[in-house]
Amino acid sequence: MFKLVTLEDTTRIPPEKFGNPPSIVGYEQLKMKYEGMVDEELGYVVAVTKIQVNPVGKIIPGDGATYHKVKFSLLTFLPKVQEVVEGEVVEIADFGAFVRIGPLDALLHVSQLMDDFISYDEKQGVLLGKETRRKLATGDHVRVRITAVSLGRGGSSGKIGVTARQPFLGKLEWINEDVRRITGKAEEKTKKPEKPEKTEKKAK
Repeated sequence: MFKLVTLEDTTRIPPEKFGNPPSIVGYEQLKMKYEGMVDEELGYVVAVTKIQVNPVGKIIPGDGATYHKVKFSLLTFLPKVQEVVEGEVVEIADFGAFVRIGPLDALLHVSQLMDDFISYDEKQGVLLGKETRRKLATGDHVRVRITAVSLGRGGSSGKIGVTARQPFLGKLEWINEDVRRITGKAEEKTKKPEKPEKTEKKAK
């Protein structure tokens, strides 16, 4: 899920930037430090926002720069196990599909796609169900549930596993088809007239 996190830090303003507004220089410094970072608690840092730089800074002996306290917010994406998300298929392979959820790609393994035998058509670049004839291709939008999260360290994005083998998960068109089918069956049941009860006449 996406969330905003408020933090405090100290930013360094080098001498060559003294003529620029501290908020702009502070934003540049924080952007280089935080954006793209992966943290186990914060998740993937997407952007730095709402920066407030203290105009009064400190000088450290031997360094001509000034150091300012800064308060800011981070827009982060932290995937959670069991969370249901929607994303776009960005790559198809014989072992499954990669789904873009937020700023990260999750692996939808072929065994977690549907309850059917699935083959990979390399020429068309699709995964095809043998019985259902349902196809998954690049550009399709899917709804999946997160089953595994392993955030990387040192700039690595980590690994995310997802599944579509649960009710009302999978390609959005498949979900709509299933809903229409279930709704249609329910309507048929309500429309069926009840059979009149048979009454037996007793012989005199």
